[in-house]
Amino acid sequence: MADATVDTVTTVPVAIVGAGPAGLMLAHRLGRAGVETIALDTRTRHEIETTQRAGILEADVARDLVETGVSDRILRDGHEHEGVELRFGGRAHRIDFKDLVGESVWLYPQTDVFVDLADARERDGGTVHFGIKDTEVLDITTGSPRVRYTAPDGTRHEIRARYVVGADGSRSMCRGLVPEDRRVRFTKEYPFAWFGILTEAPMSAPELIYAHSEHGFALISRRSETVQRMYFQCDPDESVDAWPDDRVWETFQARVAGEDGFRLREGPIIEKTVLKFRSFVQEPMRWGSMALAGDAAHTVPPTGARGLNLALHDVKVLAEVLARALGSDGDAALDDYQPRALRRVWRAQNFSYWITQLLHTAPGSEPFDLQRQLGELDNVVGTRAGRTYLAEQYTGWPTRARA
Repeated sequence: MADATVDTVTTVPVAIVGAGPAGLMLAHRLGRAGVETIALDTRTRHEIETTQRAGILEADVARDLVETGVSDRILRDGHEHEGVELRFGGRAHRIDFKDLVGESVWLYPQTDVFVDLADARERDGGTVHFGIKDTEVLDITTGSPRVRYTAPDGTRHEIRARYVVGADGSRSMCRGLVPEDRRVRFTKEYPFAWFGILTEAPMSAPELIYAHSEHGFALISRRSETVQRMYFQCDPDESVDAWPDDRVWETFQARVAGEDGFRLREGPIIEKTVLKFRSFVQEPMRWGSMALAGDAAHTVPPTGARGLNLALHDVKVLAEVLARALGSDGDAALDDYQPRALRRVWRAQNFSYWITQLLHTAPGSEPFDLQRQLGELDNVVGTRAGRTYLAEQYTGWPTRARA
């Protein structure tokens, strides 16, 4: 199809494949720098904004939404969390982020981040095409890459750009354009998954609860004042059909039970899913005139709440180097992107792996393994150094806290 006739040809400095939060935040940042972009996505806007996704935003990411002029809605509709609770050995232990590192995180669903960014692009006159298909990215090893796509009305279009960014998610087409013999893929498969629910119930706790028990892991979060999101560890091949509501609640209650008598507040379950996860990184994150960002380049297990935050950090760095590359610095500016992005990626991979193995029960675990985990958890909560380490990692090494 590369040589097929197209109906229109458009020239733009940067074409962005993928118009989720990463792609739209990149377009927003570049727009503020005076760089025109076109962003494309195979999904419709309605499909993206009605796909429910959880979201914990690091301190700097939450600030960036407000300070870069995306929206201040997070301050009205988001929930600031100044800590989290670790439950283990039948007891609750609060990690006070504010006291330890002077920062918070924000509970603000990824869906809301997308809506804010999509609205900001419309407000600022940015060009975003949703619901397209047959995307092709061509000539990325040259200084004149092209993106071709079919619009919802069936017409065929070509974008001629100086740079292309692949922000097209965990099933990225763009990352496959890096030649197989020139790329390295690092993967870690986990032997468990999460069984997730949405339930119409009052809040069980004001902040997130990470629970470790002999029965397995559970995470208690919230969606709103009346709808809660919760997860428990399960087998990756588990079927939601095997879990009637009574069994789900029995499992949750067993995993948070303790000597303090704590119980979850139950309600009708309106959604059940099984979430498989793994760690993945592809290098290089730049090939010729194309750069990869967000899940197109890396994924992490959800335990550490780093996925969306990493994506938005990628594009923060990428927007700056692209603006320099389009200016007097030229292509050499792009050499800064991968080392700066990957440093944070691998720190986040380490934290996500650490907290995942800390809280989950691996298949075939022996009594020694359970007791060792309890010892490690006691080390984390029992000293200020341990609590501070968790707080620094979870809040995302905020730059303002280090200043």
